[in-house]
Amino acid sequence: MAEPALKPSIFSIPAHRSFADSLAAGLVRRFGDGPLALATGRILLPNARAVRTITEAFVRASGGGLVLPRLIAIGDPELDDRIGGALDPAGAEPIPPAIDPLERQLALAALIRQPGESAAEAMRLAADLARAFDQLIVEEVAPSRLAEVAADRPELAGHWQSSLDRLQAILALWPAELARRGVIDLAERRNRLLRGVARRWRESPPPEFTVAAGITSSVPAVAELLKTVAFMADGMVVLPGLASPAAMPEAEWDALGPEEDERGEESHPQFHLKRLLDRIGVARGEVEMWRSSGRAASPAARSRGVVNAMASARFSDKWNGLPPAERRLSGVRAAEFADPAGEALGIAIAIREALETPARTVALVTPDRTLAARVSGHLERWGIAADDSAGKPLAQTPPGTLLLAAAALAAEEFAPVPLLALLKHPLAGADDRLAWLGDVRQLDLALRGPRPPAGLDGLDRHFAGGRAERAWARIRPALEPLARLSAPADLASLCAGLVAFLSPLTAERIWAGADGRALADLVARLQSGAPAALAMDETEWLPVLRLLLDQVAVRPPFGGHPRVAILGLIEARLQQADLMILGGLNEGVWPALPAPDPWLAPMVRSLLGLPGLEFRVGLAAHDFAEALGAPSVLVTRARRDSRAPTIASRLWLRLEAMTGGLPRARRIEQFAAAIDDPGRLAPVSRPEPAPPAADRPRTIRVTDVDRLKADPFAFYAKTMLRLRPLEPVDADQSAAWKGNAVHKVLEQWFVDGRCDPDDLLPRARALIAGEAIHPMLRTLWQPRLLEAIDWIAGEEAANQAAGRTPVAAEKKGATTIGGVRLEGRADRIDSLPGGGLAIVDYKTGQPPKPGTITEGFALQLGLLGLIARDGGFEGVGGTPMAHEYWSLAKKNGQFGFRQAPDLKIGSEMFLESTLRHFLAAAAAWLTGDAPFTAKLHPAFAPYGDYDQLMRLDEWYGREERPSASAS
Repeated sequence: MAEPALKPSIFSIPAHRSFADSLAAGLVRRFGDGPLALATGRILLPNARAVRTITEAFVRASGGGLVLPRLIAIGDPELDDRIGGALDPAGAEPIPPAIDPLERQLALAALIRQPGESAAEAMRLAADLARAFDQLIVEEVAPSRLAEVAADRPELAGHWQSSLDRLQAILALWPAELARRGVIDLAERRNRLLRGVARRWRESPPPEFTVAAGITSSVPAVAELLKTVAFMADGMVVLPGLASPAAMPEAEWDALGPEEDERGEESHPQFHLKRLLDRIGVARGEVEMWRSSGRAASPAARSRGVVNAMASARFSDKWNGLPPAERRLSGVRAAEFADPAGEALGIAIAIREALETPARTVALVTPDRTLAARVSGHLERWGIAADDSAGKPLAQTPPGTLLLAAAALAAEEFAPVPLLALLKHPLAGADDRLAWLGDVRQLDLALRGPRPPAGLDGLDRHFAGGRAERAWARIRPALEPLARLSAPADLASLCAGLVAFLSPLTAERIWAGADGRALADLVARLQSGAPAALAMDETEWLPVLRLLLDQVAVRPPFGGHPRVAILGLIEARLQQADLMILGGLNEGVWPALPAPDPWLAPMVRSLLGLPGLEFRVGLAAHDFAEALGAPSVLVTRARRDSRAPTIASRLWLRLEAMTGGLPRARRIEQFAAAIDDPGRLAPVSRPEPAPPAADRPRTIRVTDVDRLKADPFAFYAKTMLRLRPLEPVDADQSAAWKGNAVHKVLEQWFVDGRCDPDDLLPRARALIAGEAIHPMLRTLWQPRLLEAIDWIAGEEAANQAAGRTPVAAEKKGATTIGGVRLEGRADRIDSLPGGGLAIVDYKTGQPPKPGTITEGFALQLGLLGLIARDGGFEGVGGTPMAHEYWSLAKKNGQFGFRQAPDLKIGSEMFLESTLRHFLAAAAAWLTGDAPFTAKLHPAFAPYGDYDQLMRLDEWYGREERPSASAS
C-alpha cells in the first residue's frame, strides 16, 4: 500500500492555457510511456460534457493509438454506482437506490398540494422544494436546524415563517415516504457514494494514479473526496483558473471570506475556489502551476488582466497602477448591436468568417437559449450545421408539440384552433399524408368563422350537409380515442389515453428519433410512477404536461460542423476554441438573475450556512473569466431586447472600465447591418391593372357595384383574380355574421309564417338561444336585437293592416343593362295597396347616408329596383314604387327605423339616377378598358380585404413625384 503524501498535490491551469489540452499533455508526459500506460488510471471530472472534452484532448495529445484512463463524471444528476462500485468494486457498500427525480417531484407535489391549488402550481412548488432539499442535503444541514432557526428568528416576515413551518412539516413526512418506497434522495445517495469512496481510498489508496480535474464544487462530500485525492501518493487535483498571488494579492484573496458569521463575497469568480481550498484544508500558496507542454492559448498577461478586471470593488483602484499590457486585454474585442436579432446575425457572420481559415475552431458560449437558436438559424443560410449542445426542451420538439396539441384539443373539447393545429402537425396522418392534408384543408375552410358547438357531436352537426362532410367522416375515427379522456384524471391515466390516441394517429412515428425516444421515456415514467393523488381537471392538463416537457432537454446527436460549437455555460467549462464568442452579455442574462427561493428566506439560508442566491453569479463570472483565455475572444451584447433598453452585464462593464474601452469589431457590426439591407428601396406605385376589355366580366352582382366604383382594384382581385378573403378560424361573431343570421331568421319568417307579426319574436329568441352564440355576445346583443325585432313586427302589422303584403323574400333576380348582366338578391319585396312594388333591404347596422347614395356609391337598393322594373324577379310583377331600408340600428332613442332614399325625388328619378351611375361604371370598367385603380375613392372604400395585395402602405398618401423629363 502506498504511503499517503505529506504535501498535497494540487495544481492549477491558468485561463490563458487550454485546460483540456494542458491536462492531457501533462498526463501523457508523466504517465504515457506506451499506449497502455494511462489505461490503469482514472480521472474524475465534473460532468459528462467534460468527459467528451478531455477525450478529444487526449486524441490530440497522443498523436496515435492510446488507451484512455477511466473518465468518470461525478457531478451529473444521473450519477450511479460508477463512483462506489466501478472505482472500487470490492469495497463498495450496498446503498439503497435513489428515487427518480420525476417520481420525487410528483410525490412532493401530491404531498404539498393544498385544497384549491392547481396541479401545475403544486408541480412548480415541488420543483423548488426539491432544489431546497438538495441544497440542505449536499451542504449536510440537519433538518433540526430549521426548528432552531425558526425559534431564534421570530422577526421573520409572516409569509417566510409560514413557508418555514410548511417546510418543516414536509421534512418530517418525507423520510417515511422514502422508506415506504425503499429509496433515498439522489443527493443523499451521491453524498454516501462520494464519502464511501473517500473513506476507502484513505484506508487503502488505489495503486493507480487518480486525478480530479476541473472540479470546482465545494460541497462537503466533494471537498472530502478531493482532499483524499490530493493527499494520495499518486493523486492530483487540478483546478481551472485559480488566481495567482501575483494577480490577486493575499489581502484581496482573504477578503473573499467566508467568515464565520458571514458568507463572503459569493459573486466573485474566485470565491467558490477559495471555499473549496478552505474545506480541503490547503492554502493557496500550496497550489502549484501545472507543468505541461500544452499550448498557451493567449498571452499570460491576459490571465492577469482578467483577474484584475474581476477584482472586488474595494480593490479596483489597483487598475490605475497596472502596466498597459495588462490593461489592454489584447485579442479581446467587443461588438454591440441594436437588438437581439442583429446580435445573432453578427455572431453568425463572425462564425462564418472564422471558418474561412482552415482548421480554425470557433465556439459561441451563451446562457441565452433564444440567441443560440437564432444563431443556428442564421448559419443554416450558409449550410453550416451548428446544433446547440445545451439541447432543446422536449416541449419544442415535434413529438412534444404533438402531445401538447392533443392535450389542448381534449381540454378544449375539440375547439377549431387546437383541432387544426393537431391535424396539420407534420407527424399526424398515419397513411397517405397527401390525402390526409387534403381532408384537413376541407375542414379548415369549413371551420372558418365562429366556433361550432363543442365536442365531436357538435362538429358532426357543423359539418353535416357541407362540402367537408366526407372529409370529416374519414378523419373522425382517428379522433374518437381522444374523446374518451375524462376529467379529473391523474397523469398516469392521462398519458395512457394520449398514447392510445397518438400511436395510431402517427403510425408510431411519434416515438422515433432522439426526441421521440425522450418522449417515450417520459411517458413511460409518468405511467409507472404518477401518483393517483395528483388528480387534475381538463384545464390543468396542458400546463402540467408543458412543465414536465420543458424539464427534459433533447440534445442533438453528433454530426454537426466539426469546427463549430454552440455551448451553454456548463457545457463550455474546460473548453476553448481558437475564437470564443461570448454572447448575450446583458445584466439578467449573463450573469442571470438569481432565482428566488419560495421556501427559504435569504436570512434563513445564511443562518443555515447554505450558499446565497448570488452564489451562481460567481460561477457565471468564473466561466466568463475562463473563456476570456482563448486565443481570440469576441464579446457581444444587444442594446435593447424585445421590451426595453438593456443594461450591459457587470462583467462587460468591468472590462470596459479597466481597459478604457475594448476594441470594437466594427466590421462585424457593419456586416450585420448591411447583409439584409436592400439598398435603395423604390416604393411601388398605385396598382392600376388594365386587362383587355374582352377579358373583363360581363356579369356583376349588385353588391359588387359599389366596390367597383370606390375601389376598382378590389373588384378586380375578387372577380377576375378570384381571391376571396377567409374569415379567421374560431372568429368572433362579426357584424357580417350577425347580419346573415338575422337575414336567415327574416327569410324563414316569410317562408314558414308568411310574415305573421306574432311569429317573429319567438324566432328571434330562438336565434339568441342558439348554441353557436357566445354567452358574452348573447348578453350584449339580446336586448338590442329583440327591441329592433319587435319594431319590425309592429311595422309589419301596420303594413298588413293598410293592405301591404310581402310577396317574396331573399328572391334572386337578373337583368341585362348596357351589355352587362346584373344579378342580385332582394331581401324582401312587398305588394303595395295601390299597386306597384316596394323593395326592402334589411340592415343590421346603419343604412347608407343620403350623400353616399346621391354620389352613386350605394347603388344596391336602386339596382334591385332596376331588376324588378325589368321583370327580372321571376313570379314577381309590377313597377317599383318604393325603396326602403329597414334598419335595426338605433335612432331617436329606439332600435329600428325605416329610411326611404327615394322619398323626396320619387321612385322613377331614383331609378334613373341609379341607372346613369351603373351605365357609367359598366362602360368604364366592364365593357371599356379603364384601369382598375386601387382605392380610387378611398372615402367610400372602408374595407381592407385587399390592402396587402395592393401594398397600400407603400403608396397611399405619398405625393406624386415629377418625372425626370419634366421641365
